[in-house]
Amino acid sequence: MLPYEGWVIALKPNHKRLSIKWRLFIYLSIFVAATLLLLWLFQVVLLDSFYKAIKVENIKFSADNIAKNIDDTNTNLQELVKKIAQNNDMCIIVADETGKWLYSAEVMPGCTIHRMSLREFFSFVEHAQSKGGTYLEQSKIGNMKGEYHNNNNDRFSRIIHPPDRGMVESIIYTKLVTQKDGTKIVILLNAIITPVNATVQTIRVQLIFVTIIMLAFALILALIISRKISKPIIKINNSSKELATGNYNVHFDSSGYKEIGELGETLNYAADELSKTENLRKELIANISHDLRTPLTLITGYTEIMRDLPGENTPENLQIVIDEAKRLQTLVNDMLDISKLRSGVNELNISEYNLTESVRNILKRYAKLIEQNGYTIKYIYDSDVIVKADEIKISQVIYNLMNNAITYTGKDKLVIVCQSIESGKVKLEIIDTGEGIPQNKLKDIWERYYKVDKEHIRAQIGTGLGLSIVKTILEMHNAPYGVQSDIGQGSIFWFELETK
Repeated sequence: MLPYEGWVIALKPNHKRLSIKWRLFIYLSIFVAATLLLLWLFQVVLLDSFYKAIKVENIKFSADNIAKNIDDTNTNLQELVKKIAQNNDMCIIVADETGKWLYSAEVMPGCTIHRMSLREFFSFVEHAQSKGGTYLEQSKIGNMKGEYHNNNNDRFSRIIHPPDRGMVESIIYTKLVTQKDGTKIVILLNAIITPVNATVQTIRVQLIFVTIIMLAFALILALIISRKISKPIIKINNSSKELATGNYNVHFDSSGYKEIGELGETLNYAADELSKTENLRKELIANISHDLRTPLTLITGYTEIMRDLPGENTPENLQIVIDEAKRLQTLVNDMLDISKLRSGVNELNISEYNLTESVRNILKRYAKLIEQNGYTIKYIYDSDVIVKADEIKISQVIYNLMNNAITYTGKDKLVIVCQSIESGKVKLEIIDTGEGIPQNKLKDIWERYYKVDKEHIRAQIGTGLGLSIVKTILEMHNAPYGVQSDIGQGSIFWFELETK
């Protein structure tokens, strides 16, 4: 089974789901429907109500305007009344409390207030007085048998027969005003609200056509937008299916819209990281197989020789078997250590101890190596330093860094351990004179069994898991660490601890 092969099932499209095209069409249709509903509501259903409300507010505003100028001697009130009547298509009468007209403007045929009786006039005045000074009356009129006119221009009297105007709604607004001299003035305004049925019918027919056109437009727009949006998504989807089969060389198109471009770049990064992980996994298997096979092969070979050949049961051959068994044991222990550290089972045992003395004791273990193989190990420090850390685990860090330096140092076989103190921190550097590490590989060397040269090099001391153990322990201590290296210039591995 290929890696992540199970992902293919999850990535198979669910055909029951709607495509982007139809989703966009539905969303745009909902938007168009909501917009048209509002148009129908305001232009058809509520048109009559809005029209009446605006007409009522207009007539009240006109009455207030006249009342405001009633005592202004600089205002030609007759001209003002006439102007307001013409601009707002209404009839106006300004009369005293006896019913005598003071100012008048009639712009509508068959105006109600210009043809009402004196009794009706006083009826409106009484209603206004009972309502606090204003009174509004709305009524249906039409097919009127008689209307009122004024013979003497000072009293209301009756009746003439106007032409049939049909059913309309009449608004009569009465406002009582008291002048500065105490005289009471009555302002009567009359406006006609004509039926809007024809207008509503016209708008209704127009909205039917607009609805059809907008829905068709929404469909076309959805098709265009979905094609532009879905094209790069389809490409990314196809590339994702290839990635799920284990093809990490697949490329995701990062062109198009910003979000889709960012998704493509993220998936390209994910593919690169998965490729690195897969390569690391293969190397890990190969390296572990090599490290396990080599000591087992030597142990098996030497024990068979000692069994089958007389005189081969020598201390030298036995020592080789013991050394290889210890190497195998070290590998297993390191693998157990890294597993415990990564799982969080192995907790820190913090205490205060002499770091300098601990390093000196660790370097003494390499005395035999120095003696037999000609290595030179220098420890440079000014004074002993006390730190607060897990002594056993920090010793494990130093031990693994020393093993790494001894394994990869140059032909001069020189390893330098340098201790320095600055700003309340002690910095320990392990320096080798080897071939160095390329800059683009520095961040990868802390991974388990990572090899810079991609060739397995069997370490003289250690297992290849050392730097991963170092990284895990130092991160548990929240201790800064790193490496400085370049090709042909050796490497400097370092870490810092807080001093006590």
